[in-house]
Amino acid sequence: MQYINISKKEDYAIIEMSRAKVNAINFQMVNEIRESFKMLQEDPEVKGVILTGLPGVFSAGLDLIELYDYDEEKTLEFFKAFGMMHIEMVKFPKPFICAVTGHSPAGGTVLAITADYRIMAEGEKFTLGLNEVAVNVQISNNLIYGYGVWLGESNAYRHIMAGKLLNNQEALRDGLIDEVVAMEEVLPRAEKRMKKYLQANADILINTKAKLRKDWWDKIDANNATAHEELAQAQKVWWSPDVRMRMQMFKAMLKAKKSNA
Repeated sequence: MQYINISKKEDYAIIEMSRAKVNAINFQMVNEIRESFKMLQEDPEVKGVILTGLPGVFSAGLDLIELYDYDEEKTLEFFKAFGMMHIEMVKFPKPFICAVTGHSPAGGTVLAITADYRIMAEGEKFTLGLNEVAVNVQISNNLIYGYGVWLGESNAYRHIMAGKLLNNQEALRDGLIDEVVAMEEVLPRAEKRMKKYLQANADILINTKAKLRKDWWDKIDANNATAHEELAQAQKVWWSPDVRMRMQMFKAMLKAKKSNA
């Protein structure tokens, strides 16, 4: 794989996203994440999974510079694949922890909220949240529901409408993450939590997770009429002249930041 490294530790695996410099999510990365979770779900020796990123960044979200240049057909296929990735991660049956190693807005949060437990690095500059409204990306019902699972409906409503990114203390307060630790302790703490999970019987863990997530799993579906309507809506909004203009300006700003970094 080009952007994913997988290492196995005893009876669990660590997936490291490694697309320099900020783990921006493009089509290739979506495909590799999906492939990794499918492979580890089917591996009987792997009882749990930890997803982590690069020091200082878990994932900066969608690679809007690359996505802007996709044609309409590729954009549609990307949104389909991205939505399926989220659903597959939500439905991943084994214990799953995110070691959030830094900044994690928008698409990074889409990944993080699928986990059973989230540990984030210290530092107020590190943020996460579904700020799709602020970056001109249409949010789906699946993401709204998943956000509400952790934040509660009222907090999710307020934060999504405001396009708000939460620093780690705000995220800890609102229940979006479970622990805040020093950067060097994020992955070791995630491994410690995973080992604690895996002290329990594997079947009991899987069955319990299924019960806890039943309502969530029942809510998400990629093949119903609502999902198809949402995909068409996202595609229409993405290609509207106003959003294309805003995206072009945002792309220019991102390129300027990259050249000055």
